[in-house]
Amino acid sequence: MDLFVKGRQTGSLRVAIATDQERDIIYRLRHDVYARELGQHSNNPECKLTDSLDAFNIYITVSLNGETVGFISVTPPGGPSYSIDKYVQRRDLPFVFDDRLYEIRLFTVIKPYRGSQIANVLMYAAFRWIESHGGTRIMAIGRLEVLDIYLKVGLQPVGIKIQSGGVQFEVLTATVDMIRRNLACYAPILRKLKDRIDWQLGIPFEKPAECFHGGAFFDAIGEEFDALERSKEIINADVLDAWFPPAPRVLTALQEYLSWLLRTSPPTGCEGLIQAIAGARNVDSQNILPGAGSSDLIFRAFRQWLKPDSRVLILDPTYGEYAHVLERVIGCRVDRLNLSRRDGYRLDPAYLESYFDNTYDLIVLVNPNSPTGRHVAREQLEPVLKRAPVRTRIWIDETYIEYAGSDQSLEQFAAKSENVIVCKSMSKVYALSGARVAYLCASPHQLEELRAITPPWAVSLPAQVAAVMALQDPEYYAERYRETHRLRAELVTNLSALNAMEIVPGVANFVLCHLPPEGPDAATVCDRCRANGLFLRNTSSMSSRLGNHALRIAVKDAETNRCMVEILNRALHESE
Repeated sequence: MDLFVKGRQTGSLRVAIATDQERDIIYRLRHDVYARELGQHSNNPECKLTDSLDAFNIYITVSLNGETVGFISVTPPGGPSYSIDKYVQRRDLPFVFDDRLYEIRLFTVIKPYRGSQIANVLMYAAFRWIESHGGTRIMAIGRLEVLDIYLKVGLQPVGIKIQSGGVQFEVLTATVDMIRRNLACYAPILRKLKDRIDWQLGIPFEKPAECFHGGAFFDAIGEEFDALERSKEIINADVLDAWFPPAPRVLTALQEYLSWLLRTSPPTGCEGLIQAIAGARNVDSQNILPGAGSSDLIFRAFRQWLKPDSRVLILDPTYGEYAHVLERVIGCRVDRLNLSRRDGYRLDPAYLESYFDNTYDLIVLVNPNSPTGRHVAREQLEPVLKRAPVRTRIWIDETYIEYAGSDQSLEQFAAKSENVIVCKSMSKVYALSGARVAYLCASPHQLEELRAITPPWAVSLPAQVAAVMALQDPEYYAERYRETHRLRAELVTNLSALNAMEIVPGVANFVLCHLPPEGPDAATVCDRCRANGLFLRNTSSMSSRLGNHALRIAVKDAETNRCMVEILNRALHESE
């Protein structure tokens, strides 16, 4: 169906909550449709239809060129009644009446626009309003003649029909989750509609999606941390936290002054942390901007720099947060530089340079890359970056760079560059994932506008102290990195012996491996391992290029690595 009826004036549909003036129009339209046209109610001299629910319900309207062409009413919980109470006893309905139950009613499109997409827009708008307000179940009394529209969104009949005047209705219901799953297959249609709708409901047209990360092991520990002792029993290899503890001086400072650190406000602008980072990296303080983890900096910077019409290039596969923020949060146009499994997902700098002819606003490189672990040497990358267009910002995520070598960072290069920004997390390589400390290193002009929107006390005091203490002990961490390489090599050897598993070469504290195609897929293996306390990362959500048989495994200590291989081996050979 077209969005509008052929032969009529077209334009942008405005979707909004009805004003008092629009409500008066709705009451007249209700009379025209439900009294004069359908005979459900008697005609009245005022030519208006209202009822007691209008005191606390909301109307969502669709208007075209200033004319109201459709509306739907939503009755929230907390009022004295629902419309359905006039016809059915609550005890006869197969669902609970609680503070998350919403009713939709008076689903109306005026005659000239019936058969268009306006009905679907109304139904979707009502669903999004209910979903965004915390509703968990929707009920409706759907007129039999238009029942297919209710069914299309996922509402289901409960087997109760109602007669009101000359109109027959069916009682329907569904959970919000059921409707959300059902609507997934209509995503392309909804996006096309979005371009032709002036959406004024005060909520996003599409529910903001969350980026899936590791961390499923908290299901075993408890999201409210009520079983912290289980942290000793499970293996959290689905996240890339360090297998080793922070440097001794970090733990000493936190343990000795913990009470004071927890109750004391941190330095407003992280001044001491900035100085410590700048000194350790041999750059100026004005080249550093701190944040509470790299995700904080990604969200802060990208939303400041980019708009929906911005064009961005990312690697594929790569860290999923980037595609999430760019495509689902900002809505940019995102191109992908595809990395080949046949080539071990290696990034060829010359291949990257071939993309410079395009007018990108931002290019994102994760180096070493995640989930592949592949690294491009600084000596190869710097010359190529120098030839990049100055108008294109180049964001280099160096979360795992210390595993490749402390001399491999591009921080000093970025500090003098017009367009290169290095994002550096201190989580994985300093064993501070729980502290959430990260920073950007770039020329001052790249950081100037971000400083203006950086909140005070952006990093907690315990995290600032931990990071400063960690930077003071490079020898401790250098030895841990050397140990990590030995442990990774042993883990790769043992994994390679399992069913001809294909291991991707890498330098970081994790291993990407492809399971045998004839065996169980990654989702099945992860579920089987989880039952034995081992949490692995199924990478299928990170990139379609990885397929359904790819796993990412974090490197742990020697004993834990052996335990992981044993559990994984059993999972691979477990009978269906």
